[in-house]
Amino acid sequence: MYNVFLVDDEPFITEGLEDLIDWASFGLKIAGSAQDGREALEALKHTPADLLITDISMPEMTGLELIRRIREVRPELKVIVLSGFNEFDYLKEGMKLGIENYLLKPINVEELEATLEGVTEKLRRAEREEKFDAFGARIIRDNVLHRWLTGQISQAEFAERAGLMGLTFRHPRLAVLILRAEQGGDELARRAEEVLEDEGDCVVFRDMDGDAAVVVPLAEGEGRERLLSVARKLEERLGDAGLRIGAGGAGPLPQHGPASRAEAKKALEYALVDPERRLFEYAPPAEGGAAEGASVPARADLGREYARLVLARDQGELARRIGEDFAELSRAEGMTPGELQNLALGVCADFRAVLREVKREDDGEPLLQMLERIRAASHMEELIEAVRRAAEETVGLLSRDNRSPVIQQVLGHIAAHYGEELSLKMLGSQYHIHPVYLGQLFHKETGETFTDYLNKYRIERAKEKLRTTSQKVQDISRSVGYWETGYFYKQFRKYVGISPMEYKALQ
Repeated sequence: MYNVFLVDDEPFITEGLEDLIDWASFGLKIAGSAQDGREALEALKHTPADLLITDISMPEMTGLELIRRIREVRPELKVIVLSGFNEFDYLKEGMKLGIENYLLKPINVEELEATLEGVTEKLRRAEREEKFDAFGARIIRDNVLHRWLTGQISQAEFAERAGLMGLTFRHPRLAVLILRAEQGGDELARRAEEVLEDEGDCVVFRDMDGDAAVVVPLAEGEGRERLLSVARKLEERLGDAGLRIGAGGAGPLPQHGPASRAEAKKALEYALVDPERRLFEYAPPAEGGAAEGASVPARADLGREYARLVLARDQGELARRIGEDFAELSRAEGMTPGELQNLALGVCADFRAVLREVKREDDGEPLLQMLERIRAASHMEELIEAVRRAAEETVGLLSRDNRSPVIQQVLGHIAAHYGEELSLKMLGSQYHIHPVYLGQLFHKETGETFTDYLNKYRIERAKEKLRTTSQKVQDISRSVGYWETGYFYKQFRKYVGISPMEYKALQ
């Protein structure tokens, strides 16, 4: 449920609103009310609220001043304005402050309910986006750490990606712990992170084969005792009957990471012959052979090919390819169930990217459900079916576009001709609609201005070319519709945060 706060200097208005609207049917509940702006401002400092409904004209502090002040501390708060005055200046100021609607008294119930429906959908969408972004960021972080510790990326590449994710190691050495328990890597990693919260540089993540991993940075002179101290702390605090901890050897950071992880995995094999123990240290082979690696060869990027089939709406070919590809991968030497699951999660994230590409952010929830199904799959057939369902859902969502025909045509035109000169005036002339109205309709149905959408689309195409081609930046700039390279750099930095050359260097 989302919380609503009502403000009006006439109590019968707030009381009437409470009784007039079936708030629960919109997923809303009244969290509080006030009779003037100053009282409301104080109350909102400690009252959880997602939506503010306020009058304009009130003593002590006007509704507009209340909105202006509350925006300083609660910029995400949604606001609906009520007013007895049909004043353009009030409306204009309210629009500047980012209100959802400006409703005249006496209140039209249907218009208010329609506004509430739109607001709650925005709140739900923001909640889903936040959940997905956090989940996706965690997957990317875990994936980068896993690839580093399985020798799939170079030390230089890992250093760059770690920097982008805010991972820093202050000490020159490291050792790796691998944690294994019946509850699985996700929950185990979460709890281990809580236990080691005060351990400074220790990095905990979900290893892609179902275990949890801990990278323990070590200062010069630190070694086995420091590592075992962290391991024993985990052993005591976690306390799971089925918990097993493998400890790898210490060495220079970052290059020793893959060897230490492999040693920790190898140490866990002793749990088969000594089930009463919890902590196992790696002992090298008697003849001094090198530790056996657990690296899995890098796989082709399935997501890109699947995305092409999704855009082509080719469900039959998608289902066939997914079944064949994952069956073949499952038979590959060194491929673990955790690796397969990680590949499936990556493919599902690519499907999500396809939806975002065509501006269907509000349809992410079904794919979140598919992600959970992939993570819960207990056997190969179930995993393949989950990926197929995700593909089918994506195709279905792309096919059920509720936009007006003219906006669908404009979006298709942008996709086909983004490298050419495009404007609302030109498109309005082509589709026989006034450019001002076309701009308003475009913003209403996509949630973005035409200029923002076009720039984002062009920058995404530029990023793709920077990743996949050896073209010069100037040539890429022109191919996506920017004839002034300086302006291209400015737009790229605006939407990506770094320059095109810096982005290319990270790939």
